[in-house]
Amino acid sequence: MVTRSAIRAGWLPLWAATFVVLGAGCQQTPPDTRDADLASLRQADSAFAAAASAKDLNALIAFYADDAAMMMANAPATIGREAIQKAFGDMLAAPDFSISWQATGADVSRSGDLGYTVGAYQLTVAGPKGKPVSDKGKYVTVWRKQADGTWKVVIDTANSDLPAGQ
Repeated sequence: MVTRSAIRAGWLPLWAATFVVLGAGCQQTPPDTRDADLASLRQADSAFAAAASAKDLNALIAFYADDAAMMMANAPATIGREAIQKAFGDMLAAPDFSISWQATGADVSRSGDLGYTVGAYQLTVAGPKGKPVSDKGKYVTVWRKQADGTWKVVIDTANSDLPAGQ
């Protein structure tokens, strides 16, 4: 039992200092994995683009998280992997459809659980009169690292560089 005389004698500051030192020793800085995380994120974005260019719907959809949102220009948001699969299924089935993109930048959070890629895309779709219509623009994709270390898209958004109405 600590008595008042022991406190006056300096034991309380010693006990407090001991707990501070022990507490600080228990906290460890997690290893810095940002370089590896960034490399794996860039690889995931590249594989994601390859799946889209190859019109491989199953491989493409596998990159999306269950709760993902796809927000493209001039269209309502598409929420959830199932809805995104239907939207891409319709697009990929069109004979004139093609898409490609290239990341020009990427970053990963210090915690390593979120990242993003940005870049430029090119898209061709069948126009209203049946002729192919091309578009080009920029995109931002937000990724979340999964428990197994893979990256899944949680937000996929893009907008055109072309003037409205073209």
